[in-house]
Amino acid sequence: MDFGIVLANTGPYATPDGARAIAHGAEAAGFESLWTVEHVIIPDGYESEYPYDPSGKIQGGDTTDIPDPLIWLSFLAGQTTSLKLGTGILILPQRNPVVLAKECATLDKLSDGRLLLGIGVGWLEEEFNALGVPFVDRGRRTDDYIHAMRALWSEPLASYHGEFVNFDRAISQPKPVAGKVPVIIGGHTKTAAKRAGRLGDGFFPGKGTNDEVHELISTMRATAEEHGRDPDAIEITGSGAAAFAPDPVDALGELAEMGVSRVMIRPLSFNPTKIGDKLAEFGENVIAKVNG
Repeated sequence: MDFGIVLANTGPYATPDGARAIAHGAEAAGFESLWTVEHVIIPDGYESEYPYDPSGKIQGGDTTDIPDPLIWLSFLAGQTTSLKLGTGILILPQRNPVVLAKECATLDKLSDGRLLLGIGVGWLEEEFNALGVPFVDRGRRTDDYIHAMRALWSEPLASYHGEFVNFDRAISQPKPVAGKVPVIIGGHTKTAAKRAGRLGDGFFPGKGTNDEVHELISTMRATAEEHGRDPDAIEITGSGAAAFAPDPVDALGELAEMGVSRVMIRPLSFNPTKIGDKLAEFGENVIAKVNG
């Protein structure tokens, strides 16, 4: 089983020294990947409900540093050799998909194929309003943008005509190393699970009990089959809470039985001088035992 660290680009890890510390520590400890979060802005006094904390608000307050995910990952691409570089998540409907396709292909090329593009539709309506992007059609935009980017990544002369994106005989170079960037659909709803089944290379249900996650995975698999896709080819990422169970090997084994092949944990310390030791300890006590 692979292990990733989410929220890796926040707070003290938004600095050059902090970013290097968590990346080098993760790579040395046997982690597979680092995953960023994203907000272009956080409007003061927002009323939208953050779905991943009981408070309904983003953890760490509204003034925590959250650097642009692609720039942060680009910095670390040159600082690491094997660590995969994931966005967990990038808010796709807020981006120009033609520009984003070029940015992702460039980062993938320069990192020797290590980019994992985790995407979501977003939840912070006030942020969409500030960017001038309609909140209500963000799901349709997401689907359209995925198709458009894949055309630019794979076709020498790319043409695409959708609801929101249109171009003919577009040349976009460089291409990603494998001819595409893996698109991992993030979200905790059936809508996200169905999108992963239709379009995803991977699925990351962001929260839920084992029973809830199992139901979402079942929805994803059924949707994939309905669209003529192989559900076993869709990689599943799960929450890393099981890694901290009294018997992590057994707990993570339950996730593996559901099809989960990667689990995410949050940084084990927000002190860059201690993160290396904390990650090394996790590598010895969990990663080595699970994969030994």
